[in-house]
Amino acid sequence: MAALTYDQKMARTYRLGAELKGSGKFDAVPGLDRAPGKGQKYTYRVDVEQGLGLDAALFAEAVQKTLNDDRSWAHDGARTFERISSGKPDFVITLASPGTTAEWCAKSGLDTTEDNVSCDSASTERVMINAYRWAQGSETYGDKIHEYRQMLINHEVGHRLGHGHVTCDKDGELAPVMQQQTKFLDHDGIHCRPNPWPYPRS
Repeated sequence: MAALTYDQKMARTYRLGAELKGSGKFDAVPGLDRAPGKGQKYTYRVDVEQGLGLDAALFAEAVQKTLNDDRSWAHDGARTFERISSGKPDFVITLASPGTTAEWCAKSGLDTTEDNVSCDSASTERVMINAYRWAQGSETYGDKIHEYRQMLINHEVGHRLGHGHVTCDKDGELAPVMQQQTKFLDHDGIHCRPNPWPYPRS
């Protein structure tokens, strides 16, 4: 049987319980993914909680591909992102069970238990990606799981880069990537369309 491609793996959901509380122990994904661009360079490490049963290398590949996409925060060469596994990174993108995500987010005064979401735990080095959401997606995105995962990465790293929450203003507009799209697309009688990118039109 041929190995699945990156896009095929990113189009699948994976089994993971909404109530899972993992060990709280992390493994750094080994290796180095060099920054492809010339802009302001950010280094990051990818940590995956032990025992999740998810593909850690796929997660790391998704982070690197997503952040360095021209539609992402690397837009127009402004920034470039490099994954390291040793040394001191600018931040640590962490894939963790819902229970462990909640613990780390609480350190920064954030409650992720309602709606089972992710967060940038700003008072720590960790940008927390909730493994339940990574594995299963959200009602707002339906079967567009690949796009949903791109949105998760871009949204939480967007917080780390200093962006706050916003919403779309007009019916039928793309939701800004900094809208809380796991929770809602529509608000105040306005219908927003799902969008994983800070610069979707590039």
